[in-house]
Amino acid sequence: MSCLRLAAFSLGLAFSLPSQAKSADFTLARLLDYPYPSELVAAQDGEHIAWVVKQRGVRNVWIADGPDFEPRRLTHFDADDGQEITQLVFSPKGDMLAFVRGGDHDANWLAEHAPDPAAGTEEPRVVLWATRLPDGKPFEIGEGDAPAISAQGRLAYLSKGQAWTAPLAPKSDKAEDKPKRLFFDRGKTSELHWSPDGRRLAFVSEREDHAFVGLYSDDATPLLYLAPSTGFDRMPRWSPDGERLAFVRRPGRGGEPEPILRRTAQPWSIWIADATSGEGRVVWQSPETLEGSYPETAGEANLLWMAGDRLAFLADLDGWPHLYSIAAHGGTPLLLTPGTFMVEHVAPSRDRRHLVYDANAGGSAGDRDRRHLFMVPVDRAAPVALTPGGDLQWSPVATGGKRIAFIDAGAKRPPSVALVDDGARGLRRLQDDLVPNDFPADALVVPKAVSFRADDGVTAYGQLFQRAGASKQPGVIFVHGGPPRQMLLGWHYMDYYANAYAVNQYLASRGVTVLSVNYRLGIGYGHAFHHPPQWGPTGAAEYQDVVAGARFLQSTPGVDARRIGIWGGSYGGYLTALALARDPQIFKAGVDLHGVHDWSRFIDEDFGKAESRYEKGDREEAMKIAFRSSPVADLSRWKAPVLLVHGDDDRNVPFRETVDLARRLQRRGVAFEELVLPGEIHGFLRHASWLKVDQATADFLVKHLRDTNP
Repeated sequence: MSCLRLAAFSLGLAFSLPSQAKSADFTLARLLDYPYPSELVAAQDGEHIAWVVKQRGVRNVWIADGPDFEPRRLTHFDADDGQEITQLVFSPKGDMLAFVRGGDHDANWLAEHAPDPAAGTEEPRVVLWATRLPDGKPFEIGEGDAPAISAQGRLAYLSKGQAWTAPLAPKSDKAEDKPKRLFFDRGKTSELHWSPDGRRLAFVSEREDHAFVGLYSDDATPLLYLAPSTGFDRMPRWSPDGERLAFVRRPGRGGEPEPILRRTAQPWSIWIADATSGEGRVVWQSPETLEGSYPETAGEANLLWMAGDRLAFLADLDGWPHLYSIAAHGGTPLLLTPGTFMVEHVAPSRDRRHLVYDANAGGSAGDRDRRHLFMVPVDRAAPVALTPGGDLQWSPVATGGKRIAFIDAGAKRPPSVALVDDGARGLRRLQDDLVPNDFPADALVVPKAVSFRADDGVTAYGQLFQRAGASKQPGVIFVHGGPPRQMLLGWHYMDYYANAYAVNQYLASRGVTVLSVNYRLGIGYGHAFHHPPQWGPTGAAEYQDVVAGARFLQSTPGVDARRIGIWGGSYGGYLTALALARDPQIFKAGVDLHGVHDWSRFIDEDFGKAESRYEKGDREEAMKIAFRSSPVADLSRWKAPVLLVHGDDDRNVPFRETVDLARRLQRRGVAFEELVLPGEIHGFLRHASWLKVDQATADFLVKHLRDTNP
């Protein structure tokens, strides 16, 4: 980390919330009562920021205006109805704010039906809302998603895979006010971006095995496709003068079947095209190496057009996800953020001369498992730390003056929107008053960063939750999902994992020592750790890290080695089921949330439908290994009781996976319980769902790990 210059200042982050509850008052309901902010955005003029707060399942938009940035609630929804609020966007002038209510935006925003987790009698809709600022009342525009507002105040949005427009005004029955399709796109339209002058709209046309970047000007002008090819083009970014666009290109879907059992390079390139002629040229081509492959962390390539006619992007070229910049005319990319850490969420400064980002770097012990904010100029490798210390900060955006808005949290303090000067002076949290007086902060533990070595020599990492004075406690392994995720030494920047952090804290309060395992395949520890060989369906190598974590937990003072349980969701559900099937001598109980149980059912879906062509590649061998890497392959050894949890409208892991496992366990006489949530999706949308699942998880583990005759 020596490349970073830590600013000499103290944030003074003493935790000061109203009269925290004592341990005796610790209940899961109180612990889950924390407010959770997300979707933080800033207007181009920097004078407004907006975000969403979810508390007890009720989601509302909040806004704050400069220079004082005092928060105020903009919407007044009052039900735990499972309707997301996402896609917040300001108009370029900062006089309008649009947002979307409803839907499932966990990579499933084009699903045919919106989720209905509250089991209402009317079908839910995905609806566009807007409000005039500073004091306007929010109004409904109509069904739609992914809004974009031009400099001229024109609204574009997506509906049924096409680009539409409607007045930025309350829904009307007048013919002239009706929404209308902007243009016909033979593919599925996505990624709408207005030109700086608001006269043209860039978009992506997705066409199954390839994709174009297109330009719409007006109804009388044909669509212009930029340097069309057989590749997948996406991420269009306008130059400040509106004369050019940069975009990312990846190879189209085709060629000989790629190996399933072996990782191969996934090359990509950055192009620039003329916005009048459509002619384009390559600016940079990635090396055809594993490290040069298209990045898979937050924001992927994170392409931005910056000041000085430079392009900024993220890549793993040196084995870590880092920021680079390159001149628009081409040349050698400049590494801006050298070091053994990961850059994650990225935003430009208002003048586009700097990049603000969060990274698992810093000068404090354990920063590898935290996030802090940094700023770096776009033309030289000179990062400056903005928020060092023992807390966590993420999702920065540039506001008015020299301030950065972001989300701040600690080990005991739930997340809150905050501000810091880009000269690293002072920190102000905006909504500590939303934390209830009876939130049990004093009863929480500060997790400890640990590491342990698997049988094949790979070092894995984790966070240990244990109350002082523990003696002969049960131990529980938690395994995250993703798998490109990293659990942290505090509240998480994804609400799914903030919930998991809360459950691990609650288990610790119930006399259980918890080890949250950051296994290989996860992020934060370099490209090689993130992309190991023989992963998941190709060999389940990461399971060795789970076993190593369990052995570490068994040897931890205060833990009874005979009473080890495991829980996790999604990919963590897969690893939970694998542990119960493969190592019954270690794992005595488990909770499996929406896990994968038979990888062979996903081979053709996820690896290019090789069964429909003559050339099969290594599909036959891959199917065998995928099945052997699955929990269902070792069911004859499964003995421990398990709680199976799944929402039946899951669009990430099909509900069939839990149906299938339940039938198999039933035939073998294995004890299991079911908690099925009708209408819920993968990341449960209702607070009532999470509370029910979390309480059942904790109660099941405590009950089955309790030993009355130690």
